[in-house]
Amino acid sequence: MQVNNTGKRPHILLAACGSVGAVKFKSLCHGFSEWAEVRAVATRAALLFIDPASLPKNVYLYGDEDDWINWGRIGDDVLHIQLCNWADIMVIAPLSANTLGKIAGGLCDNLLTCIVRAWDYSKPFFVAPAMSALMWNNSFTERHLVSVDDLGIALIRPKLSSGEQCNCAMAEPSLISSTVRLFLESRREQKETATAVTCIT
Repeated sequence: MQVNNTGKRPHILLAACGSVGAVKFKSLCHGFSEWAEVRAVATRAALLFIDPASLPKNVYLYGDEDDWINWGRIGDDVLHIQLCNWADIMVIAPLSANTLGKIAGGLCDNLLTCIVRAWDYSKPFFVAPAMSALMWNNSFTERHLVSVDDLGIALIRPKLSSGEQCNCAMAEPSLISSTVRLFLESRREQKETATAVTCIT
């Protein structure tokens, strides 16, 4: 597992939590794989909705049991650190209410939350929540979203119904993929502009 080099396809770490929205994780992986190198992580609950065989063949899916499987003594590699170092960007879609609360509280009791706890927040991090309307409208959710925003995590909001009331379904995979891709393109353009200005001056 190597850290990405400039100019190559971005390394995207996709993660899924236990939510019905995880049935779309296959589409999400296929969409991102068209333009990025992808690794995937799923919580135990997410695996109730994901068929690993349906993912692109070049996308390996990691679960909780993989985190310490190769560790035998101090100094050995630990998967959640390796994945943090490998990834340029992290995307959790869907993000469940439970994992949102864990992130806000700094908990790290599975592979996914260990990655989040060890993440370098100078690198982009996106979340696409999916939960029941009652959970979304609970005051805890607002507090937790403020906490993750303070970390620099970008929110891709759930879909809205015609009445502008959030039905809390995960944003469509195509929207999630395009949001991240546009962010990367915008950042690249800014760097190119800054480089050009530096050369001129």
